[in-house]
Amino acid sequence: MNRLNVRDFGAAGDGGTLDTAAIQAAIDAATPGDIVFLPSGHYLSFTLALRSHVHVSLEAGCVLEAADPARHDGRYEAAEPNPFDLYQDFGHSHWRNSLIHAIGVEDVSISGPGLIDGRGLTREGPGSRWRKQAGEFPLSMQGLSAAEMAELSPEVSAMAGLGNKAIALCRARGVRLQDFTILRGGHFAVLATGVDDLVIENLLIDSNRDGIDIDGCRRVTVRGCRVNTPNDDAIVLKSSFALGARCATEDVVIENCQVSGFDAGTLYDGTRGRIQMFSPDRDRVTGRIKIGTESSGDFRRIRINGCTFERSRGLALETVDGGTIEDVVASNLTMREITTAPIFLRLGARLRAPEGAAPGAIRNIIIRDVTAEGILPDYAALIMGLPAHPIEDVTLDNVRLVYDGGGAAADVARQSLELEDAYPEPSMFGRTPAYGLWARHVRGLTLKGFSVTTTTPDARPQTLFEDVTLG
Repeated sequence: MNRLNVRDFGAAGDGGTLDTAAIQAAIDAATPGDIVFLPSGHYLSFTLALRSHVHVSLEAGCVLEAADPARHDGRYEAAEPNPFDLYQDFGHSHWRNSLIHAIGVEDVSISGPGLIDGRGLTREGPGSRWRKQAGEFPLSMQGLSAAEMAELSPEVSAMAGLGNKAIALCRARGVRLQDFTILRGGHFAVLATGVDDLVIENLLIDSNRDGIDIDGCRRVTVRGCRVNTPNDDAIVLKSSFALGARCATEDVVIENCQVSGFDAGTLYDGTRGRIQMFSPDRDRVTGRIKIGTESSGDFRRIRINGCTFERSRGLALETVDGGTIEDVVASNLTMREITTAPIFLRLGARLRAPEGAAPGAIRNIIIRDVTAEGILPDYAALIMGLPAHPIEDVTLDNVRLVYDGGGAAADVARQSLELEDAYPEPSMFGRTPAYGLWARHVRGLTLKGFSVTTTTPDARPQTLFEDVTLG
């Protein structure tokens, strides 16, 4: 094993010189087992491609900054063609347009304790090219102007030369990301698609959109990470059609992680700001752990344990594109300042998938040993299936929810539509007619040690069950 210093290949590390070619030369010169290291310094770069059996070390005092095509002489690698880009957003459909990509490789790692600063990346990207378009955006965005929507979802042509991911992994095996920090990661700080045997450990991510996205991956561990993403999800499992097949996400462990929606950059600087109140979708700040929304494939054997949610939306399990979510255990969760529903299970029928897709399933879900406090009163915990496709076998065991209260009696009589093809968010049903738990179209709901209280009176009932069979 050799250690290759990028400065020996011409990297200046002065924050002004483009070091792309020098860093890539070091990576390309490495032999299996070698470590390419970036010593203390400020390295400015466009796209870097990892190679099999090569390990990158971001050493103490190292800053790897994503260059900006508007300010620096260069461009990011072009987004590769993808004939399967109809069914998921642009960001999910491409990997090369990133600061670092690892495509078709095995046995690679990036380790810390340095910093990746995605200053020159964009957080925006077009939506999918799916013709139906139902459920493409949350209902909370219906009031946005055409100009606002164009800014949030630009045309594909506007992405030319831009990078929108800090790290993109695709069809890889044996990947480890450990101990470093990502600030301003673009659309995705980490996007892993079709990756087997992935370990993400002890990262600090403070980003302007998604944190860690795991899409169609197997045997994944996300451990000890702190992820702050007020504008989108912090740690999210997906199963899109980006690789041209219904690729399951399975055997995933998320443990001892902290997710939050503090002001962007303020987890990193330690101030934990609370000025920003809403995400770009016009709901409250995000920063949660979620399964979905991209869900054409299945999710199996997921374990979420020992995690903390703070100033964020709650735990969400959503399948709306035909996939099945099954055998999920979420345990030992602590939630504070929850901005929407603390628990949200949604089986829908958006069906953003190839022709012939049918509604999937949610079954065999255990959520236990959960304490959530400071929950805004708008949305109860929600378990929402469809009339012909009920959610099955859900257990809430030792779950304690403490709401702020203040709900009005007028909310009890309000009727809510099924909204089967809408984008899934707790706000889709409006202010809920119960303050603690609302379940609809569920077979086998078991409540053990389920407790709901409010800090101020609430005129709504604590629970509402519609077409529910209790276990």
